[in-house]
Amino acid sequence: MKVFRKRKGQKGFTLIELMIVIAIIGILAAIAIPQFTQYRQRGYNTAAKADLKNAYTAAQSFFTDSPGVSATAAILTNYGYKATTNVTLNSGGSSTDFAATSYHTQGNATYSVNAAGTITP
Repeated sequence: MKVFRKRKGQKGFTLIELMIVIAIIGILAAIAIPQFTQYRQRGYNTAAKADLKNAYTAAQSFFTDSPGVSATAAILTNYGYKATTNVTLNSGGSSTDFAATSYHTQGNATYSVNAAGTITP
């Protein structure tokens, strides 16, 4: 038993103390990782929604210059729409029947906007 006693001047941690610290770190990681995944998912969905808002604004600018003409995603880039990486936008229609949808490839929601500017999931 004398082997396990601390000698004078020796400092350090016991095995029990180290195991408790590792257990606490494991518990914190188990809580944090699922939360991080949810935060990323919300971020992807928000990117899709923001792209849809930007496309709607660009479409309104386009319709001001060309009323009655159908707006596509390619045309909207000339009016200020810039796509976010991994976000897909499908749009079409004139100023009275404009509709667009967007989704992020890693997100879990698809958003749509109508001619009145109402965005729905």
